[in-house]
Amino acid sequence: MPVSIVIYEDNTTLRESLCSLLALTGEYNVIASYPDCSNVIKDIQDAHPDVILMDIDMPGISGIDAVKLIRTINREVQIIMLTVFDDNTHVFDAMYAGANGYLLKKYVSDKLIHAISEVLEGGAPMSPTIARMIISGMQENPKGPAKDYQLTQREKEILQLLAKGNSFKIIAAELFISIDTVRTHIKHIYDKLHVRSQGEAISKAINEKLV
Repeated sequence: MPVSIVIYEDNTTLRESLCSLLALTGEYNVIASYPDCSNVIKDIQDAHPDVILMDIDMPGISGIDAVKLIRTINREVQIIMLTVFDDNTHVFDAMYAGANGYLLKKYVSDKLIHAISEVLEGGAPMSPTIARMIISGMQENPKGPAKDYQLTQREKEILQLLAKGNSFKIIAAELFISIDTVRTHIKHIYDKLHVRSQGEAISKAINEKLV
């Protein structure tokens, strides 16, 4: 069954281009697309998508606020932010809101299909410039001692690999464990960090120097 996708993008031309690009693959089915997030909760409750592509800068409710609303009713749907913004504030705000990936629009034509595949496999897709910005921010703004969340050594290893954007499959191969074992460890990580999504876990790990 094709992966179901909902798109939020106020630029009509780009929104239609995204629909066309995804339709060409034969693997993805855009079940709805919207120019704003005015009815986002009802939209998602009606559509039950596997993936949401979310612009940040939209009229009315912003993409980040929309993600927060979505996470009050659905913690499982994978959300990739599509945006022109590559500053720390927008990236971390999106992650804290519950986004699973962050892709700059200038990379959409080359990276979107892979990003969707990656996020469905448990990864956290990011444009190269975003990944470099996060790493640079960690190096330039070192935090104090990390809080003790009672993470085991294995959980720390998995969190570090997760923060690098690796999928569950890649983490399992790297650590010579099963994907189900990876999922179990990640559930424990979420519980210990008091987070609800992969994006929140990565953001918290980076901000509090857990990785």
